[in-house]
Amino acid sequence: MASEQRARMPISSNPRRTSKRTGLSDMGARMQDFDPPAAVVVGIDGSKAAVRAALWAIDEAVDRDIPLRLIYAIDPHNILGTDPDRAAHMLATADSAVRYAFMAIEASRAPVKIEVEIVQEDPVTALTRASHSAALMCVGAVGLRPRHARVGSTAAALVSSAQCPLAIVREYDSVLRRSGGWIAVQLKQSPCNSVLIELAVQEARLRRAPLRALITSQTRVGAGVGDRAAGDRDCVLDQVDRQLQAWIRRYPDMDTSSVTLDGTIVDYLAEHAPSVELIVVEADDPGRIDEGSTPAERRLLSDTDSSVLIVRCNSDIYDDRAAIAGAPTA
Repeated sequence: MASEQRARMPISSNPRRTSKRTGLSDMGARMQDFDPPAAVVVGIDGSKAAVRAALWAIDEAVDRDIPLRLIYAIDPHNILGTDPDRAAHMLATADSAVRYAFMAIEASRAPVKIEVEIVQEDPVTALTRASHSAALMCVGAVGLRPRHARVGSTAAALVSSAQCPLAIVREYDSVLRRSGGWIAVQLKQSPCNSVLIELAVQEARLRRAPLRALITSQTRVGAGVGDRAAGDRDCVLDQVDRQLQAWIRRYPDMDTSSVTLDGTIVDYLAEHAPSVELIVVEADDPGRIDEGSTPAERRLLSDTDSSVLIVRCNSDIYDDRAAIAGAPTA
């Protein structure tokens, strides 16, 4: 059982916000497992990408009226057998990283409650555990040592392990993306389409952005490529049209349209890179987008510049959420 540390944060002077504030306990302290209340969780590692992810996540937490929880994980393998000075240095590094992210969020003056956790645990394990009760998890696309990779190892691993929607956030400081980007959603023949559209609508309204439904065909091995692709696309077109019309009736002021793709979604994103702020996609085969169950999925994370919201569809969970949210029926 991992010991948990909570970073010392200054009490906010802004009465709209509060922060979780407790002293740092010994690294060997043991705490009982517990299910924390829902929050938007952000993985913090001291990188600029992590701070960008935290800033991107502010609106998500405010819109849901839940805390923004910053989690920094210290890998215990880097501590075991080391001298006390090195352990203290690692803890101080963690404290500095979460403090920097905390101050960046505070500077936004958004009415969000900030919570901070520093845990002694493998980062992927810690964030996966947190995802069980999270409404959304946000991570930067790359970490402290990005090298030439477009997606870091932690973000790639969370694609397969996160139990809630996962936002992999790329460059957030582009004026063009912040002011005029689209929210795009990839749709194909899938029972998850209604969930994807609902989340994309929420993002479009939250960020006051146009919504583009990108319709792709999915051809299975052994099927007639041309006939099957055309049949899949016609079926998806009909389904998407009914679902989009239901949301348009609810939000007539929202700029919404569908686009039928002749090529791959990666080709589309490459062509419209400056315009797409976020792409919402389904984790078709949980755990495989990072490795790529298809060449297009593999390239979605490695060859595009847009932030990605990956949704692992659990019909029971999302049916309950949709009923509570009052999703419109087609």
